[in-house]
Amino acid sequence: MNNKIDHFAVAAATLEQGINEMQAKLGVTLSPGSKHDLMSTHNCVMQAGNESFFELIAIDPDAPAPARTRWFTLDDSKTHQRINERARALCWVVNTDDLDSVVAASPVDLGEIVTFTRGDRSWRLTVPADGHLPGDALLPAFIEWSPGPHPSTAQPDLGVKLSTIRLQHPDPQQLKVTLDALQVSRLVDVREGEKALSFILETSGGSVVLD
Repeated sequence: MNNKIDHFAVAAATLEQGINEMQAKLGVTLSPGSKHDLMSTHNCVMQAGNESFFELIAIDPDAPAPARTRWFTLDDSKTHQRINERARALCWVVNTDDLDSVVAASPVDLGEIVTFTRGDRSWRLTVPADGHLPGDALLPAFIEWSPGPHPSTAQPDLGVKLSTIRLQHPDPQQLKVTLDALQVSRLVDVREGEKALSFILETSGGSVVLD
């Protein structure tokens, strides 16, 4: 099974807020990207190296309320409280070439497989129906793209590269057992501590941690 980092998301109360914060932290200016009609969210994206990408995501204020709970806890009051303070590391997504096998073999509930389309591309993504993040965001969502170049190849390259996805957990060995079962432990740095997700990025100004 070929699993690798597909993308990682930072959430903001508004895209404008997030763009301003990323300008200050990363030294780059993100441009508005696309909309997710099913979830009533929108984003900005940029390449992050190794056919992966950075996503800044927010609720789309101009979109109607979605027919389902938004993904990635974006309808959760605790998430609202956190991102109202500042943009936050939200979740990470693993690209797989056999999504059905991943879901079938997973020791935890990754959610249902939802199909999304945009233009001539489609993708299948694990999305829990209630919008929660498996493992409190320490476990990834999984994505399988339709045939074709990875979407990151058409995104802006602003010189920011993903160095490390860091996971903190009070019992790192327990977390590693689950990550091993999902065949993704080699993709992340696991450390002991209070539960936390962070992304370490390399920029023209040096390393930056987004948490």
